[in-house]
Amino acid sequence: MSKVLLVEDNEMNRDMLSRRLTKKGYNVVMAVNGQIGVEMSISESPEIILMDMSLPVMDGWTASSHIKANDSTKHIPIIALTAHAMSEDRDKAIAAGCDEYDTKPIDLKRLLGIMDKLLNK
Repeated sequence: MSKVLLVEDNEMNRDMLSRRLTKKGYNVVMAVNGQIGVEMSISESPEIILMDMSLPVMDGWTASSHIKANDSTKHIPIIALTAHAMSEDRDKAIAAGCDEYDTKPIDLKRLLGIMDKLLNK
């Protein structure tokens, strides 16, 4: 069972996505802002991170760059999750260290495909 760190400040999105991922067999741990996400990337050792980009305290771009700058967490794949669907938003997420990008609202089948690809590299 792969451990997923879900970094999402919206309670409804967090609840919906965590329940659906848990049903698919993932062990989901959650953070409500980017700073906690960075801390949990170290303490929880997830196999993959789902990172909302619009977060309080520390945004997802900054949190992703911190995770990728740390030798103990830089190997963890990060999928940016955002309602911003412009190509420059994708480029910004990739430049911050995200390995992939997916838009909200979340299409679970598409997201699971991206997760599977990154987890099985």
